[in-house]
Amino acid sequence: MTHQRTLTAAHWGVYEVEYDTQGKAARLHPFSKDPDPSPIGLHMLSDEVARLRVRRPAIRKSWLQHGPGAASTKRGQEPFVEVPWDEALDLVANELKRVKETYGNRSIFGGSYGWSSAGRFHHAQSQVKRFLNCYGGFVRHQDSYSLGAARVLMPHIVATMEELQAMHTGWDVLAEHCKLFVTFGGVPRKNAQINAGGATLHHVKRGLYAMRDKGVRFVNVTPTGDDIDTGGGVEWLAIRPNTDVAMMLALCYVLYTEKLHDRAFLDRCTVGFDKFVPYLTGESDGLPKTPEWAEKICGIPATRIQILAREMAATRTKVSIGWSLQRSHHGEQPFWALVTLACMLGQIGLPGGGFGVGYGPVNLMGSPHPKYSGPTLPQGTNQVKEFIPVARFTDMLLHPGQTFDYNGGRHTYPDIHLVYWAGGNPFHHHQDLNRLREAWRKPDTIIFHEQFWTPAAKMADIVLPATTSLERDDIGYGSREPYVIAMKKAREPIGEARDDYEIFQALAKRLGVDAVHSEGRSSSRTWLEHLYEESRAKSAKAGVSLAPFGQFWKDGLAEAKGELRDSVMLAAFRNDPLKHPLKTPSGRIEIYSETIASFALDDCPPHAAWLEPIEWLGARTAERYPLHMLSDQPADKLHSQLDHSPHAHSTKIKGRQPITIHPEDAAARGIVDGDLLRVFNDRGACLAGARLSNRIRRGVVQLSTGAWFDPADAGSNRPLEKHGNPNALTLDIGASKLSQGCIAQTCLVEIERFDGPAPPVTAHQLPVFERQS
Repeated sequence: MTHQRTLTAAHWGVYEVEYDTQGKAARLHPFSKDPDPSPIGLHMLSDEVARLRVRRPAIRKSWLQHGPGAASTKRGQEPFVEVPWDEALDLVANELKRVKETYGNRSIFGGSYGWSSAGRFHHAQSQVKRFLNCYGGFVRHQDSYSLGAARVLMPHIVATMEELQAMHTGWDVLAEHCKLFVTFGGVPRKNAQINAGGATLHHVKRGLYAMRDKGVRFVNVTPTGDDIDTGGGVEWLAIRPNTDVAMMLALCYVLYTEKLHDRAFLDRCTVGFDKFVPYLTGESDGLPKTPEWAEKICGIPATRIQILAREMAATRTKVSIGWSLQRSHHGEQPFWALVTLACMLGQIGLPGGGFGVGYGPVNLMGSPHPKYSGPTLPQGTNQVKEFIPVARFTDMLLHPGQTFDYNGGRHTYPDIHLVYWAGGNPFHHHQDLNRLREAWRKPDTIIFHEQFWTPAAKMADIVLPATTSLERDDIGYGSREPYVIAMKKAREPIGEARDDYEIFQALAKRLGVDAVHSEGRSSSRTWLEHLYEESRAKSAKAGVSLAPFGQFWKDGLAEAKGELRDSVMLAAFRNDPLKHPLKTPSGRIEIYSETIASFALDDCPPHAAWLEPIEWLGARTAERYPLHMLSDQPADKLHSQLDHSPHAHSTKIKGRQPITIHPEDAAARGIVDGDLLRVFNDRGACLAGARLSNRIRRGVVQLSTGAWFDPADAGSNRPLEKHGNPNALTLDIGASKLSQGCIAQTCLVEIERFDGPAPPVTAHQLPVFERQS
């Protein structure tokens, strides 16, 4: 007997589920329609992945015995006690009641972050927000770790990041019209394995190779030479990290002083150029932003900067920027400088020209497929107005009542007594994890919905087992992806895992809000059909047709049929700025922002500017920690998801995350390939495996994120992290008072060979369980 394959989806792609002769899901295969499928999810059915599943509701021992707040300093060190579902749900419901009645909803933080689910109904972030809104609201987070600075800045000067990503010039247009592609931060294909909601057809490899075949020239300005693959030659300018703004300003200086800038475009489509020029020329500060000035900062020869500016002005040029550049101190400035450079070139809105805010970070950018509205679970209305920028989570817990600046306003950190988390791993994506461990002790109660015993789950008080996407029906949809996927349940839940919706509906009944939460729908399946048909109706208005739900579910997918776009970013605006104005205050691109000027911020001027990163300001710090550490997205997983899979494990060195170091930097420290290394600064230390490469700038090391946090001594303030998690060392301050974005890429370290007995990696061990007395 043969069993037809079904489909499932993850953020890194669509997979075909193969069944054995008994009808049991046996293995996963790449989606046959995908030209460049990702291997990340192929082991989702493996025993190694299943071994770390949360199988039953579990309560931290002291919390169960003595109640909220008990021995909070022992989070992550104590045994758990597994309890029946009804008991766990009663405990959660009663604790929510207690906190709400005693402190109010503004003392509840609804945490969910980190690409929690590819399904549009069983999307953990939407589910937890909907539930908490039904119960009166919660303190939310704003923006993202990936784009904290850019999300705040870009609406002031061009458009929102969501709008810009969706309108990026298509890969086919670039291949036909672009002659010179200059990227700051590369076009990392490993990052583009993913898309919010799930990638179906991966574009980046095909797009870059097609551009190469058409003769496009590539210049990659980055400390790491391997973050673009065109299948051919790429000129690599190995810039010093955090200095791209200086180089961009010098390019602008050459364009201006040699009269290569497009004055007509600047006058018609921008505002504020004349207020920027005195800074560029040095009239306002005595520092002309010459190529010679920039060379001393960024390390790129002045002659190359000068020639590159002329080359860019002489041909159809696209300038692109990686998201990592704005995850730095003053991270707004690289994006603002890139937009300013593109405006001076005057090619915005022309095929193959202008700028891109990240070809490569996700699969979306450059997609030719139509834009349509996918299924979305409504989250309701949040009655609590307090919020935090997402990267200020630790500050909120440590400093309730303290004020903070954000986007022109002044706000106050709330006093959080209960953290409810569903989807994500804060001990992956936050900075300075030792500082977070201290803050983690503050709330009375921390509740997690989790599929696996991650570091964050081990440090919670109550852990409720959640199903994976393979154990439930759902709908896969990603922006500008050509297919909607029927994610059919492939196997029964492991242990006693339940869907997030089922968990929240059970809690809603206990709290008297179940009718509002369910909207009268009896099952997840009725929700799926409702959300799909609602999306289908909205898509039809946008000129995109989808098959009816019944046909979609039977076929396993639905193709979004509509006119393929031959898009050119901001073309309509360029053609007629009055008829198609931007949503900025002026309706044009703002090289100088009067709005940001009115904020009077001392760390974010009203135009693009070079500001030294904080780690550079202390000469003693740079002397003690001479290596700049970059912490990028890993190639073998999405953030920390599936770090325990065979695929991720195969890339480790001596069980740790690899750290890339230049051979000359390694030789100066007596390091050879494969050595176990101690990476350290004043904030912490971690172990990692040495990987030598001449494709990284001297003085720079690269330690990808994703290794599950594994402190050697959970009770100490600065324990040795054993697994290679770079956020044991990163700095936890805001990019500026404008955005408060994370600055993980501004981090200095030193490295030494670790010659002592290597402590075992315990990140992938189950917690200790005790029987209920």
